[in-house]
Amino acid sequence: MSADRVAGRRLNRWVPRPSAVPVIMGTGAAVIGLLDVVGAVFPGMRNGRMHALAAVFPGTVSSLAAATSVVTGILLLMLAHGLKRGKQRAWWATVALLPVGAATQLIYRHSVFGALVSLGLLVLLVVNRAEFTALSDPRTRWRAGANFVGLSALAFSLGLVITSAHPSSERGNPGFLDRCQHVLYGLFGVVGPVQYTSDRVNDIVAYSLGGLGLLIACSTAYLLLRPARPVAELSEAEEDRLRALLARHGGRDSLGHFALRRDKSVVFSPSGKAAVCYRVVSGVMLASGDPIGDVEAWPGAIEQYMELARAHAWLPAVVGCSETGGEVWTRETGLDALELGDEAIVRTAEFTLEGRAMRNVRQMVKRIERSGYETRVRRVRELTEDEKQAVRLAADAWRGTDTERGFSMALGRFGEEADGDCVVVTAHKEREPGAPHPELGDLRAVLHFVPWGEDGMSLELMRRDRAADPGLNELLIVAALQEAPRLGVARVSLNFAMFRSALARGERIGAGPVLRGWRGLLVFLSRWFQIESLYKFNAKFQPEWVPRFLVFPGNRDLPRIGFAIMQAEGFVTLSLPLPQAVQRFLPGRAKRTTHRHKPGYAAEPGAAAEDDPAAERHSAVA
Repeated sequence: MSADRVAGRRLNRWVPRPSAVPVIMGTGAAVIGLLDVVGAVFPGMRNGRMHALAAVFPGTVSSLAAATSVVTGILLLMLAHGLKRGKQRAWWATVALLPVGAATQLIYRHSVFGALVSLGLLVLLVVNRAEFTALSDPRTRWRAGANFVGLSALAFSLGLVITSAHPSSERGNPGFLDRCQHVLYGLFGVVGPVQYTSDRVNDIVAYSLGGLGLLIACSTAYLLLRPARPVAELSEAEEDRLRALLARHGGRDSLGHFALRRDKSVVFSPSGKAAVCYRVVSGVMLASGDPIGDVEAWPGAIEQYMELARAHAWLPAVVGCSETGGEVWTRETGLDALELGDEAIVRTAEFTLEGRAMRNVRQMVKRIERSGYETRVRRVRELTEDEKQAVRLAADAWRGTDTERGFSMALGRFGEEADGDCVVVTAHKEREPGAPHPELGDLRAVLHFVPWGEDGMSLELMRRDRAADPGLNELLIVAALQEAPRLGVARVSLNFAMFRSALARGERIGAGPVLRGWRGLLVFLSRWFQIESLYKFNAKFQPEWVPRFLVFPGNRDLPRIGFAIMQAEGFVTLSLPLPQAVQRFLPGRAKRTTHRHKPGYAAEPGAAAEDDPAAERHSAVA
């Protein structure tokens, strides 16, 4: 059924900028917090032109007020982003914080005007209470670790500034290491080696460092002890419902099976006949591919998705949807669409190695075969447990990056009983003595395909031994295409080529300066991202090019969405990975190892990349 026949009413349009009130108040909180910190840390600021502004906030006179000013300023800076997004918890925290600031001004500064300013901001927040209704983001105890590391670094840096801001009151000539030691001790409430001639300065430094340490301890303890809820986790019941939908409608979208990634969340339509899978990354509610299920039920699932985005003030975006999916999304929600690139689809009945166009592939495959490589094409359920484990070990050993990559076109696991219909293609050749990875035996390369309805399969993983001969990827793809009819597969989805049409048109004779310039930029970016190499690799197999789209609210949101996509796909990692020995003792991390949820081929979900061309199932990355 085409998109223009989709039934259902038009949904409420997404309004990306519903109100300026949260943005204004969030910006004001950030400015106040910054002035609060600066006015307390730098003595000169309290006596200069900024005194008139900083005087209305705590921390300008007494020692304890200075420490309160630092802590209050940091808290306001931390709450500013939540206020801008209209978050309820940020509103409650700010409302609770402002009276403390007002009381501090009255008690320590005797400033009625400063207290009135704080209470005035409080009144404005209360009057505009209806603007702050967004629910909190899904949480996890990992945020406690991120809070501890980030806030500790900020507090230590700020502590060095506080310790060094009073050179005229220092005793002797303390060095940098002495100051670092003083800050470290001060965060724990212990007196350090730096001494001051003024008791007031000594109290300001001590109170400020102690307040920062207390802030770190309290915020980390709160995040650690509050009930954990995974950021994204597909439950067994939800997975079973998705598999049922895929059994009936999985042939529509080649990316449908990737909805079964277990680091995604899902919303279903009221009828239960359609679903949208997503993950929240940096405030972006990122869906991938088309909705799962009956096209006539898509509007219901999309409505649930958009209502959830509005409730949490998340930015909705869809990466890698088809043309039909893009039409439905844009029509029902008012979002915009941008063509990202093309997916390479090969019809197995039409594939052949004969002809001039396939000459290079044909010669490469014959050369590799003469080198003694053997290929095997099987369903995953046909593999023994030892063979499955060998594939997992190989996929991890041959990964070309420190982190796993993949979100929209990756499954993130291998060899589970529920995924028995997947297809694995392997290349084998005996290793020479002393070659790396002897534990892998004669396994030299692997491809992994997931089902695409009843008569298709979609490439999910491509890895090869870097010590093996080049051309193994071509050999395995040709073997998969030639064996596909035996498996009942009529169509095969290969890699996704970003901006494929721009590369193709830009290299044609007569291309204009704009096209040539755009192609030149893409070729330059190909040094870091596999753009041109994936396009050329896919083109070897004479595929049918099917466009894929990005759906987004507006142009000004593209940088934020692009950054979120790069995070989801694994190209940007903001969190520091901890050793597995440490992860094992953290709460809430081993919940998905029950009965059928066996370990996949990676420590974290995702499909990995390899440095050589076409070595990954490349996802749509903006």
